[in-house]
Amino acid sequence: MSDKNCVTINVNIDIPIAALQAIVTNAKKMTGPDKKGVYHVDTADKTSEMINHFLLKHDFQAFVENIDNF
Repeated sequence: MSDKNCVTINVNIDIPIAALQAIVTNAKKMTGPDKKGVYHVDTADKTSEMINHFLLKHDFQAFVENIDNF
């Protein structure tokens, strides 16, 4: 995330195995293999990107500002 009003944090989260498998599968589809059939995609970065996208799309800030969510 490149927004000046954001900070990068490293956390441990639990996600379903199927979600991680979907990220890997779709990332491979998006990049495709090189001439040797090797896929060059950083699935950790892609996972971070997908989670960031989800949090922005579903208004994480409003979620955490609501005391009822704690």
